[in-house]
Formats: sequence, C-alpha cells, structure tokens
Amino acid sequence: MAELHAKNIVEYLEEQRQKETLRFITCGSVDDGKSTLIGRLLYESKCIFDDQLKALETESKRYGTQGEKIDFALLVDGLEAEREQGITIDVAYRFFSTDRRRYIVADTPGHEQYTRNMATGASTAQMAVLLIDSRKGILPQTRRHHRIVTMMGIRHIVLAVNKMDLMGFEQSVFDRIEADYREFAKDANLTTLQAIPLAAVSGDNVLKRSENTPWYKGPTLFDHMDTVTVTEVATRAAFRMPVQWVSRPNLNYRGFCGRIAEGSVKTGDAVRVLPSGKTTTVKSIDFFEDQLPEAEAGASITLTLNDEVDVSRGDLIVTTDHPPEVADQFQVKLLWLSEEPLVPGRSYWLKVHAKEVSATVMEIKHREDINTGSHLAAKVLNLNEIAVVTISTTHPVAFEPYTVNRTLGGFVFIDKLSCATVGAGMIEFALRRSTNIHWQSLEVGKAQRALLKNQTPRCIWLTGLSGSGKSTVANQLEKRLHAEGRHTYMLDGDNVRHGLNRDLGFTDADRVENLRRVAEVAKLMVEAGLIVIVSFISPFRAERRAARDLFAPEEFVEIHVSTPIAECEKRDVKGLYAKARKGELKNFTGIDSPYEVPENPEMVIDTSTKSPEECALEVWRLIEGK
Repeated sequence: MAELHAKNIVEYLEEQRQKETLRFITCGSVDDGKSTLIGRLLYESKCIFDDQLKALETESKRYGTQGEKIDFALLVDGLEAEREQGITIDVAYRFFSTDRRRYIVADTPGHEQYTRNMATGASTAQMAVLLIDSRKGILPQTRRHHRIVTMMGIRHIVLAVNKMDLMGFEQSVFDRIEADYREFAKDANLTTLQAIPLAAVSGDNVLKRSENTPWYKGPTLFDHMDTVTVTEVATRAAFRMPVQWVSRPNLNYRGFCGRIAEGSVKTGDAVRVLPSGKTTTVKSIDFFEDQLPEAEAGASITLTLNDEVDVSRGDLIVTTDHPPEVADQFQVKLLWLSEEPLVPGRSYWLKVHAKEVSATVMEIKHREDINTGSHLAAKVLNLNEIAVVTISTTHPVAFEPYTVNRTLGGFVFIDKLSCATVGAGMIEFALRRSTNIHWQSLEVGKAQRALLKNQTPRCIWLTGLSGSGKSTVANQLEKRLHAEGRHTYMLDGDNVRHGLNRDLGFTDADRVENLRRVAEVAKLMVEAGLIVIVSFISPFRAERRAARDLFAPEEFVEIHVSTPIAECEKRDVKGLYAKARKGELKNFTGIDSPYEVPENPEMVIDTSTKSPEECALEVWRLIEGK
C-alpha cells in the first residue's frame, strides 16, 4: 500500500510539473468580491481539504457576511483585521489547478490606501481579473487598477461583472458596464479582453454556465482561464542573469548566483559582464552539488567562469552576441506609493533586478489622469499618482525596457532615510545623452590643486533656521581661514538666489532643486582645491544627505546652528517671521514648512549662548583637527 501511495504521489507530481502555470491577479474597487471569487475558484477546483472546509464553516458563522451560507472570502482574508472589516489589506497568494493548468492567484486590496500592495501583486502576473460590482459600475479605483495593471505589462484582462444576482441578472446592466469599460480601455493595447457576468457567491458562470444568464454565450471563467494563450518573453534566446550573490565558500571556489531572467546558458558559452563589459566563458553551471550541462529561464543557478573577471552583486552576466544596454539616464513610468510627495531633485535608492544605485528624478514630464489617460502638468507627485519622469543614476545600470523584460526593466524607489519603498516604475528607454556624455579624463586633479594651495579641500555646510546666525558664523569662519592664507569661497542662500538660482521659488520642489544646484557647485569648488563654506537653511535631511554623498569621506562637515526659533524671531529685522505667522508669507521654514533637525552632524552650535566669533572658533578647531 505504501508503495502504491508513493507511486501515486510521484505520478501526481510529474503530472503537475508538465502543466503550464498561469499567474493572475484579482483587482478592482473595494468590496467588489475579489476574495469571494478566489474562494469560489478554490472550492470549485477541489483545492480545499475537508478540515479547511469545516473550519471555514465555523469561521463563516463568526466573521461571515453571507448569513448561514459559507463565506468564501474568508479563505484568503487571513488577517484578523481583514475578517473584522470584511476587506482585503495585504496580498494573499493561493495555488490551485485544473486538468489543463496550474494557477497562482494574487488576491489584492481594493482600498486606495493599499494600492502599493495591489501593484506588488500585478508586478508578477500574466493576467488580471478586474472585478466590477454590477450595482456600482466603473469606479475611480477601477480605473486606477486598470491603469496600474496595463502599466505593469499585463495585456490579458477578464472583466468580471460580479454580483449580477443583486441586479436580477439583467443583460442590460452587463452590456452597459462592458461597453463603458471597452470605451475606457480602447487605447490600452490589450491582447485579450473577455467580459463575463458572475455571481461569485453562488458560483454563476465560474465553473459551470449559469441558467440565470441564458443571454450570455461566452465562456465561463474557468473555461477562459484554461484556454487563454499567454506567451512569455523569457523564452527568447538572449541569455541574461542578474548576479544576486557572490559565493566564496573557500579560496578555490568563486561562483555567481542568480536566477536566469531570460534565455539559456551552456557550459563553454561566451558571456559578457555588465556594466564593465568584460568577456569570458562559462566554466560550470552548478545546482547544489550537481553540475548541469545547460540551464534555462527561471532556473536558479551558480555560474563559475574561466577567467578572473570582476563580478559583483547587481552585475549582469549576459550573452556576448546580444548584450542589453547600459545607461545612467532614463525615461520611466512611475507609480508613486508614498504619502510624502515626490519632489524632483530629491535622491532615492533605485533597485533594479539585483542592482542598487542612488537615483534622482530630474523632471516630471507629465502626470496621467486616471479617468481619461490625458497628460497633466505636475511639479510633484502625490500618493497613487502615475507619471512619466526622467531619472539619473550615480552609476551606470545594465537594463532592458520593461516591455522587453520585466526583471531587467522594473524597479522600485527606496527612501534613503526610512528605507521604505516609495515608488515602483518601469524603464521605457535610455536617454540619448546618457550614452553620448562621458567623463573627460583630466591630468590635473583635486590632489594636485590642493597641494598647490597647501590645504585640504572641504565643504563646510551650515544649516539652521532663518535668523539662527549661519551667515554671520560663516563670515567669521572665512575671515579666520583667509587670514591664515587659506583659499576659500562662501556660498550664501540669499546671494545664490540673485544669480544661479534666481529662477527658483520657495516650494518644496524649488528648495530641493536649490540645494541640488548648490551642492553640485560646492563639489566643483572642492575639486578645485578650495575650502567652500555653505550657509543655507537646507531644511530637509534627504537633501543634506544627498549633498554629503557627493563628497569623499571627511570632505563634508555638517554644522547645525541650533539657535531656538524664539531667538531667531527676535533677530528678524526683515519681519519675515511676523509675516509668516500672519499667513502673508507661505512656505516659511519653522512656521508652515518643516525644518528637519540633523541627526548626526559633525558639530552643533548655538549663537544664543555664544557669540558668532566663539562659534566660528569652535568650527575652525574642528576643521583643523581633521
């Protein structure tokens, strides 16, 4: 009997292995029945064990919304908060199979607050089941989810018009919703669009054709999912593998681990490492303790190479014949996922495949209207908004457009301070200037210029509220350094706005750009061998950190002039604080615009307890000590 069971299990596993796997997502507005539909799919495909069904019956009595009937939504709404509220919050993945296919379904939230979770589920899906409550029709969140799934490259959509039982299975209701959606989605370049009238709670048109919709002649949901043709880009010939980890268990072994994103590789194949461009050949393809002659897309392997080339995490190992592009400036489509708005000029971590680099949004070209798809002007991006933007990275990145390869063209933005994921995007193409502009090799560098001046170049960055005494301390510091024969230059906030930054205002976006320009100028001055003193309010930690990142260690010295705001207001000869408190002066730091106190400055000074000369002396001693 044991042998028979073992044989049956082996046969079952082999049968499952031979089936094609389809990954799909359920999405739509809140309470459209996504979780109920998935529960019904699991039930109809007989993927619920007896003990699960019994537990579901018990849970339905406690949390259910269907009276004495089974509430299938509870199969996927696993969090306590989800069951109490009757909504989906997190992404839930479930597996089931039919005679023809295996399925992995992502049940995603409908609430606008959890759009980031919905985008996560869509990023790996091949098909989307977009639910619409027949009582409500197409809602703004329906339109938003449509734009996100098409943005993520999904070209197969099932329009599931649900809760038809609550509308008496009226054909006119279904026809109207289908017509409205087809008009809305006509420019989405969809490969397949199948509209199906459903009542997920009772199973109408899920597995079997419903007697309640004799007017509907199309397939059931299961029939359509079993037969829709979904092709994978990864079957193309060009080999690409992002390096996720460098394995070095001993001195005699150095392997490069990763999951093949596209194509196949054989022992002896000629490969190229990007972005360096070095070429070599494959020595072995290792899989645990085995060595494989060949590996294809989707396989997680370790490659060893015949030459000692430099390969690091985030590099790409690719075929030499058709390598992808390498660039550091891109046009991308971006979904913003943070309550803090995206401001051009602010620096974030960009993670694309296994590569992580610092990146800056240079320009928001346009924002998309979720209802019409029209292009709207925008200076910032707010939560859940979609836009086309241009970005610049600090280091070259090997990539392929998202439409060609999701793994190599999809990315996330990560906040440098909180480490939270704040955006998700798709690379459309590299900007031409990215490949036309190169660093010019200079024979006279920073070291030679500094030696000629007999000094160590630095950027001394004073930050604090208006009226804190930054500029006064900076002036005293420069006078002392100049008296010692040091070569200096001072960049003051007001002075710079008369020339370099005269085109900028005082919005958050303009302030970010103001500091980005100043930091770049300060960097050039340090490269020239100067000691540059920067006196700016610079209220945001992110911009001060971005400025620090431009310099070598020890070159950037942050000084927080922490004079209390009450003292700053007393010194306000221009009356700016008074105007700001009356509402006559908008975006004034410390009143209606925040000042983010430095977390780890090199020094903190307070001009309310010490004179500017004493403060400047303390800064001078710090610099001399360095």
